Amino acid sequence: MSNDMELTELSDTAEGGAPKSARELEAVYDIPVTVSAVLGKTTMQVSQLLKLGRGAVVELDRKLGEAIDIYVNNRLVARGEVVMVDDTRLGVTMTEIVKGDRAPS
Repeated sequence: MSNDMELTELSDTAEGGAPKSARELEAVYDIPVTVSAVLGKTTMQVSQLLKLGRGAVVELDRKLGEAIDIYVNNRLVARGEVVMVDDTRLGVTMTEIVKGDRAPS
């Protein structure tokens, strides 16, 4: 994602019910956040983990083509698909915004 995005209007409202404008949020634009794209998860015993070596395959709880989870600061915010950005980099296209207060499981 580009850092050059400009927000012109947000649908969130301030405590008084008035819409927040992008200009009012400029103070937080430079705060870093951690964005994570999770392909899948698995659970294993420590003994299994210690047996893993180069070339080992760890089966995840997702099927091929299934949406991946996108977290911002450990909070689930969207789902998406893995895409090629160029010949050497991967990216994520957001396909669904997750509404509600969901925490990672």
